[in-house]
Formats: sequence, structure tokens, C-alpha cells
Amino acid sequence: VRFPSDGKISDIAYPNTDGTTSRADIMEAFFKDLHESVKDTGMVTSADLFGLVTTSTDDLGIGQVLEKTLPYFDYVCPMVYPSHFGSGWNGFKNPADHPYEVIKISMTKAVERAKAIGQDPLKLRPWLQDFNIGATYTAEMVKAQIKGTYDSGLNSWLMWSAANTYTRGALANE
Repeated sequence: VRFPSDGKISDIAYPNTDGTTSRADIMEAFFKDLHESVKDTGMVTSADLFGLVTTSTDDLGIGQVLEKTLPYFDYVCPMVYPSHFGSGWNGFKNPADHPYEVIKISMTKAVERAKAIGQDPLKLRPWLQDFNIGATYTAEMVKAQIKGTYDSGLNSWLMWSAANTYTRGALANE
């Protein structure tokens, strides 16, 4: 859930805003309204966010701020695919080559931020990468991301492969 980031953004009009409310505040108001609408139904809710929300404190230009999301969902799922972190992030020329470090650093920071606002960090459930962008992902690289998740203090994760093809052996010990 986000504001658009691609295409001819200058052509987009947001008629229900007066220009004084930030995108992050608009997103938070939406999350709050959604939460209020379903909280008594027993429905479990989750939101997927860009992986950079774990370490970035601005809204990335799309309205996503971790602290403005966590209170309104049962789970928040940052898409911390190492391939999606830019060259130079945390000093890594190619973050995709450092799956353990990317997950450990990003999710440890997310855990700290959740605790700082009184939210249960176990609400964080990262999406991990099992696809070949930025690097050829091996079973060891997939396992490294899982280890990074656990080492950051979390106990659950999701795995993504757009082709729905997962690395043989990567989940053997799970």
C-alpha cells in the first residue's frame, strides 16, 4: 500500500487533499480507518511495505513509514529483498551479494523502531528473496536470509519467488 513512485507522477491529482497533509499522514489515516473498520471482526490484517522502510526514516516519497503502519496491523511485512537495496546501502557495493547482512541490519533496525513506539516486534514478518536479481541465489543465500531474520530477534518470515520456483534445499532444515 503506497503512493505511486513510477511513471508520469506529475500528472497525478489528489483532489481530496489540500496539499498540507503529508503522504505519510494520509497513509496513516487510511491504515487507522481500515483498522477501525475491521478490528472487531476477528480478521487478521497485514500490510506489505518496501524493505527500505526498515532503515529509512522518511516516507520514501510513497507515504510508507514503519511507525505509522505498525499500530494498525497484526503483521507488517517489509519486502527486504537484498536485490532491492541500492548500491552503496550500508557500504555494500551490491547488497544482493550480502543476504545475511541486509536482512540482519534491516530487520534489527525495524525491531528497534517497533520497540521504541511500544509495538511488539514479532508483528514484523519480512519477505525474503528467492529469485535471481542482483545475484544468483543459492540455497546458502536463502538460508542466510532466514538466519538473519532469526538473529534479529524475529520468529517468522515469508519467501518470494514471482515464478513460484523455490531453491531446492533452502528450506530443508526449517
